[in-house]
Amino acid sequence: MLETGKNLIPFSHEELDEWRENFKGVQFLHKLTNFLLTGAVDDVWYDLDKEELVVVDYKATAKNDEVSLDADWQISYKRQIDFYQWLLGKNGFNVSEDSYFVYCNGDKSKSKFDQKVEFKVSILKYTGATDWVEPTIFEIKNTLDSTNLPDSSKECNFCIYIEDVNQVKSI
Repeated sequence: MLETGKNLIPFSHEELDEWRENFKGVQFLHKLTNFLLTGAVDDVWYDLDKEELVVVDYKATAKNDEVSLDADWQISYKRQIDFYQWLLGKNGFNVSEDSYFVYCNGDKSKSKFDQKVEFKVSILKYTGATDWVEPTIFEIKNTLDSTNLPDSSKECNFCIYIEDVNQVKSI
């Protein structure tokens, strides 16, 4: 927390342990779709100066390069944080747009393991955006209610899988 340069402390709340549980998490009933939306946060800090909650997510890897949030596939990490921010906001909390990834990168330079892994810890700031969340919820609802299947996409892993299976079946 000190590395952020902000006046942050661990957030204390009676439901924090539940917020961290998979299949419980922070919950919000979206009445217009009747969806119970949940997300299990890793951690929440409190900004004493701004009186805001700060979402924190922990990630671990082992690679030679410095960790970052620049890879295309890491958009899912960012969306995860955005969604947590949105959920906490919908539960009446004042939530910071700023969040942090605490990224632990295993040191691969050691010649042997010796039952010990050493990590370099990096604190990566991310400024979230929640404006996409609600339109996406409505889009999901419309797709589920539709009698038409959505178009497939070359960017969708599930679509690619189904296309590959169908090609194998036709051989």
